[in-house]
Amino acid sequence: MRKATIARKTTETEVSVEVDLDGKGEGRIDTSVPFLDHMLNLLARHGLIDLTVRSKGDTAIDDHHLVEDVGICLGQAVRKALGERRGISRYGSAVVPMDESLCNVAMDLSGRPYLVWQAEMSPQRIGKFDPALLKEFFKSFSDHSGITLHINLIYGTNSHHMAEAIFKAFARAFRGAVAVDERIEGVLSTKGSLEV
Repeated sequence: MRKATIARKTTETEVSVEVDLDGKGEGRIDTSVPFLDHMLNLLARHGLIDLTVRSKGDTAIDDHHLVEDVGICLGQAVRKALGERRGISRYGSAVVPMDESLCNVAMDLSGRPYLVWQAEMSPQRIGKFDPALLKEFFKSFSDHSGITLHINLIYGTNSHHMAEAIFKAFARAFRGAVAVDERIEGVLSTKGSLEV
């Protein structure tokens, strides 16, 4: 049962996340930030995880707090659902095209958070969404999931397509990393632990 639920309430946001790592790719997303909803639905579908996210916050000021807090809660939910990380493949990588854009994502479910972000995008908004918030989302996710995450946007010209390539590559890499391999006894580490 690799499932977890996380709820977080601050004076700025209120977020709840439910995740099932062995799901079928069903997303029930309502963050109050439409573009983030779109990206998280891509994550659920291409990562084959069931994901429910409900959030609201001070988006009248800016989407920053809410996007960051959704990343925090999703990271905490993934960390909880992974438990001791027994039997997981641990590493995942994917290269995904989205029309003219191409992204490579590699990750290690090591228990050690680290984000490498090589994804230069135009500062022009995608609808009402500030693309700079994508890095904030993944930083929060990495910090709270204990995942080493390398996101390399190789090229692209359309910011929407670039964001989609990032999330789809992340989803496919994540799907591979969390996959259970019956040949692995315990955790895939010479230290015998995937926690700091």
